[in-house]
Amino acid sequence: MTEARHRASSPLVLSDPATWPPSTFATQVRVLAGRSLRTAFGDRRLVFFGLLQPIVLLLLFSQVFNGVSTLPGVAAYQGYVNFLVPATLVNIAMTTAMSSGAGLLAEIYSGFTGRLRCMPISLSSVLVARTISDSARLAVQLLVTALASVVLLGFRPTGGVFGITAALLLTLVVGWCLSWIFVAITTWLRKAETLQMASFVVMFPLMFSSSAYMPLDTMPTWLRVVSAINPLTYAIDATRALALGRPSGWSIPVSLGIAAVAALAGGWIAARTFRSPRETPPR
Repeated sequence: MTEARHRASSPLVLSDPATWPPSTFATQVRVLAGRSLRTAFGDRRLVFFGLLQPIVLLLLFSQVFNGVSTLPGVAAYQGYVNFLVPATLVNIAMTTAMSSGAGLLAEIYSGFTGRLRCMPISLSSVLVARTISDSARLAVQLLVTALASVVLLGFRPTGGVFGITAALLLTLVVGWCLSWIFVAITTWLRKAETLQMASFVVMFPLMFSSSAYMPLDTMPTWLRVVSAINPLTYAIDATRALALGRPSGWSIPVSLGIAAVAALAGGWIAARTFRSPRETPPR
């Protein structure tokens, strides 16, 4: 009786796990996002090439399309690189958003999300953590690309420190919102080949039919109409206006509004389809 009473009062006796209080949604997101960030930044080679890729693409496009710097729609920017860099930042956000779906699909294939289904956590926290961790990675990419553009390519953000900071923050918000679209596609398709083709269909037409690489006045009439309804055009115009201190018009509120609608729609679809018990991707 004395020994049993001593064990009951000992501070070394662990409580029953069934009596542990459940974790909060914020804790779940923090732990899962931290895991994704450690995975993303744990491989130095992956980090190196992930930061090098946008710089190489920026260098390539700035040289290939340098001949259009004399066009009226580009000459006002005092160099094609000033016209190109803000658009490249948005394209980096688009690429990183696409990788959010690929990262989630890898966790589905590995069985990680299947194990999480057996735990008392919200499955929505898995999706939120994935988008937040990828946004943190995007922030590093955007900052490194902007600095490299200034040092290596002569990019001059005439909007000042406030302007380029606002442009980076706007791009980061747009990238986070776009990631929900690709997360929704992933939870719906759950197959690598189909996800890759669907991402290609979404990404490249949006990029090359926007005002990213050429001014709208030089495009054919039908493509100019497509660019006018292309959501990336508004994000690129807003980023240019902020970074270069130019009039933005309605581009900033329109781009943020479209991004918010994309995030709400993608988040709603992703949450509904991710709760489906279908876990093993089709072969």
